[in-house]
Amino acid sequence: MPRPALRTDEIEAFRERLCDAATRRFAEHGVEAVSLRGLADDLGCSRATPYRYFRGKDEIFAAVRSAAYNDFAVAQEAARASSPDPTAQLTALGRAYIRFALERPDAYRLMFELGQPDPDGYPELREAELRAWAPLHGGVGAAVVAGVLAGDPDEIAHVFWGGVHGVVSLHLAGKLVFGRSLETVLESMLRTLSEGNRGPRENHTE
Repeated sequence: MPRPALRTDEIEAFRERLCDAATRRFAEHGVEAVSLRGLADDLGCSRATPYRYFRGKDEIFAAVRSAAYNDFAVAQEAARASSPDPTAQLTALGRAYIRFALERPDAYRLMFELGQPDPDGYPELREAELRAWAPLHGGVGAAVVAGVLAGDPDEIAHVFWGGVHGVVSLHLAGKLVFGRSLETVLESMLRTLSEGNRGPRENHTE
């Protein structure tokens, strides 16, 4: 007797459960140590069941990374929309970046710390990465147009990203142990990045 077709809501519910389990396993053990057999055991289903929803482990990894990037993008979009002032936007983006990393450490690791497959084979993943990058890139671009910052927006956005990412990575690795808190270092980093790339409007106010 043929297996009955699954309803759309049943498919989505199982995919979500599988991705939640995979996120935890990938973050805790690394990609290579995770198997579909282990995921099936976590979910209490047959070891063949995951193959009804995904072609293999790489596709699952791409799916959970896409979800992480999209969640991160939502937080970054909200941060940029929190103020019309370009300087305030950049500060809000930095703080939202840190907050996401602290509240969603597993998702953060999936985005940045684990070995990454080529995203070009997974259009949804590439789209999610670009969406996550857009708020910072757009915020820096707006600050350059407003004269708050000066220089190439692409380069400055990468510098801001590298600075904030470095701070949060040190914190998550337990390396901020020399008398400075995460919040203090973040605020100093954002101030240093802004001052180092000041535009004509900021220079005029001195």
